[in-house]
Amino acid sequence: METGSYSISDLMLNSGVRFGTSGARGLVSAITDQVAYSYTYAFLQHLEISGQLKTNRRVAIAGDFRPSTPRIMAAVCKAAIDRGLQVINCGYIPSPAIALYGLQQGIPSIMITGSHIPDDRNGIKFNRLDGEILKEDEQAIRDQVIEIPEQLFDQQGYFAQKQDLPSVNRTAYENYVRRYTNFFSPMCLEGLRIGLYEHSSVARESAAEVLEALGAEVIRLGYSDQFVPVDTEAIRPEDIALAKDWANIHDLDSIVSTDGDGDRPLVSDEKGEWLRGDMAGMLCAYFLNAEWVATPVSSSSAVERSGWFTGVSRTRIGSPYVISAMSTLLDEGREGVVGYEANGGFLNADTLVYGDKMLEPLPTRDALIVIVGILNRTQNGALKVSELCASAPARFTSSNRLKAFPIDLSQERLAAFTSGNFERDSRAIEQVFGNQFGEVKSIDLTDGVRITFKGEDIIHLRPSGNAPELRCYTEADSEQWVREMNRICLNLLEEWRVH
Repeated sequence: METGSYSISDLMLNSGVRFGTSGARGLVSAITDQVAYSYTYAFLQHLEISGQLKTNRRVAIAGDFRPSTPRIMAAVCKAAIDRGLQVINCGYIPSPAIALYGLQQGIPSIMITGSHIPDDRNGIKFNRLDGEILKEDEQAIRDQVIEIPEQLFDQQGYFAQKQDLPSVNRTAYENYVRRYTNFFSPMCLEGLRIGLYEHSSVARESAAEVLEALGAEVIRLGYSDQFVPVDTEAIRPEDIALAKDWANIHDLDSIVSTDGDGDRPLVSDEKGEWLRGDMAGMLCAYFLNAEWVATPVSSSSAVERSGWFTGVSRTRIGSPYVISAMSTLLDEGREGVVGYEANGGFLNADTLVYGDKMLEPLPTRDALIVIVGILNRTQNGALKVSELCASAPARFTSSNRLKAFPIDLSQERLAAFTSGNFERDSRAIEQVFGNQFGEVKSIDLTDGVRITFKGEDIIHLRPSGNAPELRCYTEADSEQWVREMNRICLNLLEEWRVH
């Protein structure tokens, strides 16, 4: 790649590294030092142009446990230094921990993570002084034209000389742990035996420290030196089997975990059955006395059916859209505003009050608040997690995805359902799904295609925002049927790829 002056939009086109639903993502082979440097340089340049870096010229960085993360962190660090910023290296900590630190310090922060996707990919997640970048920030970054010093990179786009990171500052980690040990009552988890599925999650240490500080007995399980792509929206069969085995062997009250960067939770009941992310998010919102909820269209309609909240605002999929909806609710004077995604990631837009404690806003996905919030509600084991779930409306969801399904192909196939003419689109949908699910009742094009059939079964199809995958979400009144629905849909969609 040439050095000199070029635009980020051209860089995206040439490298294949683009913004997805949460940050810039791409193949590790495509995220060269120059690509990571350029994205970071443009992000900071955008903040300077918009007046956000007038005085406090510092930036915090952190990363997950992917093998490629240290190299990309070094490139990010060099770009910040070349823009004249002091770099605070917060080490390997969860995404919400670095975001919280940035909010507390009034500085931007950058997390190197590919979240739940396999480690042949990685990403860069940018946070402004007031939280995650939004879609308008992404566009502004695309529009940046940057000047790269000559001879900084070799012809393959890697540094000509080795770049070092500053020594690790532990303050961000410590503040994140204190956020929960100070908010929840001391020893509120006493008497609980909790299995912590560690795998390669960067949140494994902070989760263990918080759970133990609140009185739980923590049994550490499944540690891995190799990266494990745990996806809370499409749980791997091996993780389903592991949880059931561990629950039986260790007599656990729950098993908890997160994805790779600690912003999406996994919580199981006492039998090792994983809760759906939207169920976990809804329960957490209820237990924290939230009043208004913003959540994507992919989350279960149980949130409306529950009657637990004053109002629900539906959004496109992706934390920027949830954050935007929460901001709108706050602007309207709403209080107790939170958000959650179908993956379980939880966001609170304003201060939450629980008893005599207050929890400061953290408008970015977090997993630990969901884990502790649900376990705390068991009242030292007097209630089982399955009993907490039974208090919610019996509406079930399932999700999975077809891998290696190009985004362009997904969009081409879904175009048959999105003309805007209900009769025409309904006929096209019924030709594919009608024999299994009946007539179409409504079509929602908020994000992808969400189809409600007259029997109240729901199918939601959407190309992934950060990988060549076609995601399929299903919703129904029966847990067994919703899984069968998802299996049927994937089989039907597989024919699309072939034909």
